[in-house]
Amino acid sequence: MTADIPTGGPSFWWRQIGPPQPRPALAGDTTAQVCIIGAGYTGLWTALSLRSARPDLDILIVEAEFAGFGASGRNGGWLTGGFAWSHARYAASSSPQAVRDMVAAMNGTVAEITHQCQSLGIDAGITPTDELLIATSPAQWQRLQAEHQHRSAWGEADRLRLLTAAQIKQRVRMAGGVGALEISGTARIQPAKLVVGLARVAAARGIRIAEGTRVTAIAPGLVITTHGRITAETILRCTEGFTATLPGHERDLLPLNSAQIITEPLPPETWMQIGWQDHEIVGDFAHSYCYCQRTPDGRIAFGGRGTPYRFGSGIDDSGRPDPATIAQLTSRLHHLFPATRDARIDHAWCGVLGVPRDWCAGVAFDPRTRIGHAGGYVGVGVATANLAGRTLAALALGTDDPLTLLPWVNRTPRRWEPEPLRWLGLRGTYAAYALADRSEARGGPPSRLAAWVNRATGR
Repeated sequence: MTADIPTGGPSFWWRQIGPPQPRPALAGDTTAQVCIIGAGYTGLWTALSLRSARPDLDILIVEAEFAGFGASGRNGGWLTGGFAWSHARYAASSSPQAVRDMVAAMNGTVAEITHQCQSLGIDAGITPTDELLIATSPAQWQRLQAEHQHRSAWGEADRLRLLTAAQIKQRVRMAGGVGALEISGTARIQPAKLVVGLARVAAARGIRIAEGTRVTAIAPGLVITTHGRITAETILRCTEGFTATLPGHERDLLPLNSAQIITEPLPPETWMQIGWQDHEIVGDFAHSYCYCQRTPDGRIAFGGRGTPYRFGSGIDDSGRPDPATIAQLTSRLHHLFPATRDARIDHAWCGVLGVPRDWCAGVAFDPRTRIGHAGGYVGVGVATANLAGRTLAALALGTDDPLTLLPWVNRTPRRWEPEPLRWLGLRGTYAAYALADRSEARGGPPSRLAAWVNRATGR
């Protein structure tokens, strides 16, 4: 019964390490050389990059709730370094080689984050592993082979390998697995541990963090909050899925919802049926895909789309998914891993991720206004936020850094349509994906409907 499942709070990851200890709010008007809005992965990596390059800088981070309240503390714990956006769209405004440089930079983020955590003394539960994308129908397998060819052509051939059904069964026994794409050089993490560690190090290095301080307006040189005004030379907005809550930015990034459930620790006999002894991060290749990890204490954290979008770019209700979403995720978990049917679901939560109109992440900085931003990761922000933070810091400092030449810098995608168009568009998109998945599950070919929707929506 979904009514018996604990929901909300930011996530199970927080419940596992203990509740957050909020820092004081801003104590009235103040000044800073750099004001960063948002204390998630992006804001914290940006602040630490700035501090490393310029130890003298006066840096202030303001956060509406607490560090890690958003996607940084709620994600699925996938540290992949993957390139999840349209290579062609980036190439259209730069060059194919520039896109390959960005692919290489993204691939390097897993090693970078691992190294930084070791250097900074952050225990984020990082476990090097492989990512397995498993096709559970012939149509998914066709699309997965095309994905392998596509990503190989853009510079990732050395980390990709196609697996047969027999090879998959030796790793993870997902129901219906007919083939898989293995992606090396990835890792599993405990998301809340990472963001707590980053915030702790930032504070220890003299970076001020004001929590419980909501920004209500931004202008060149000025940030207005619920607890005072901040005069700052440089303002960097790192608000990702919560960008739509800022006045004037309602249509910049669409807050798309994702939800997760987590099982109780599974007994050894259940794991013998499932396999999964090497702790790979695992997903299927449906249009409404799932993402999973085996936790260190033997649970399965299972995520996917629930209610994809709330009218008016609404934000979730304190991380509580609706009962229908919990039931849907539980049903998919049981279908893909039948051995879990008797396992208790210990927690369910949800959150928002930022989606630009062209579904391509971006970093930008205007040297005239000295206002910058980063975000729009479309669900792959754990690694991307690190690269974005380093890039945003380099742009703000005006350094001669190759990262500032990557093709995601200073792009200007168009804004999302006004309501009710975006609500209708997103609802229609995900209804089409669900229809396509049902058709493919019955043995049909790769869905032309889904392909058409991808082109029509800019995905």
